Formats: sequence, structure tokens, C-alpha cells
Amino acid sequence: MKFVQKEFPISSRNRNEMIDITRQVREVVHESGIVDGDVVVFCPHTTAAITINENADPSVQHDMLLTFEELMPHHRPGYRHAEGNSDAHCKSSFVGASEQILIHDGRLTLGTWQGVYFCEFDGPRHRKVIVQVRGV
Repeated sequence: MKFVQKEFPISSRNRNEMIDITRQVREVVHESGIVDGDVVVFCPHTTAAITINENADPSVQHDMLLTFEELMPHHRPGYRHAEGNSDAHCKSSFVGASEQILIHDGRLTLGTWQGVYFCEFDGPRHRKVIVQVRGV
């Protein structure tokens, strides 16, 4: 089994933001030379996340962020975490720290409208994404 791990930096501009990282993930897969296997995209931050969702209409990202804010508002009575970013921790756990994507014939097996997103919930910040490619 072949194994390649690489990371890349990412910077957010807003407190809550979804950044399409599909191109960067594809580049890591291409550079790995692995044609069949899988890739894990991992976020090593407790106030950010990784997800797969529609990348054709930016309204989807807007609507998702709006829903997260309604479910887990930034300022909510009862939060105890001293840093004031309890909502970001909750959103991160709700969305999840990673996604696994199959690789076939050297390509990500994503649906027509799917993209990979880095979800920022406590920005703006400088972050990193870790990508692990495994071949069979």
C-alpha cells in the first residue's frame, strides 16, 4: 500500500466561512501518483471543520452558515468557555474534522455538484489542512 501525506495552508477572511479546497485536494492526489485508493482530508483545529457539499451555487454555503448560526449562535446565554468561541467548537464537532473520498483512475470520486470545503467558524485565521492519500 502506498501512502502520501501532505498539508497546505489556508486563510479565512470571515468569522464563519466555507472555503472550497477541492482544487488543492485534487492537486495532492495528482502529485501522489496514486490512481486507486482513497484520500482523507483532515482539519487539525477545534473551531473549524471539513465537509463535502454543493459547489455550483454559492447560495448553498450561505444557507448552511445561516443555519449553523441559527442552531448555534455566537452569543448564547449559558456558554462558559472563557475564549468566547463556544459556538465555533460546537459547529466544528457538528460538521466533523474530516472527510474520506474514494480515488478511481487518479480522480476524486465526487458527484457532479460536489466540492470539498474547509469550514471556518472562528476566523479570520491562518490554518492548515492535512491530506492523506492511500493507494491500493
